[in-house]
Amino acid sequence: MKQSEVKELSTAALQEELGKSQKAYSDLKMAHAMSPLENPLQIRKVRRSIARIATELTKRELNG
Repeated sequence: MKQSEVKELSTAALQEELGKSQKAYSDLKMAHAMSPLENPLQIRKVRRSIARIATELTKRELNG
């Protein structure tokens, strides 16, 4: 998820998306531990998406 997409979402939608992304991240890590993923860069993309969402939530909390 790009930063421009993150800024457009509401706070409730961001929290929901954060939960989904964290679940996807843990699933990818578990699958990669069992057998190598075909595209291990997926893990990095999901991790960075989680960071973007968390950063936006924190920014809104501090400003808001």
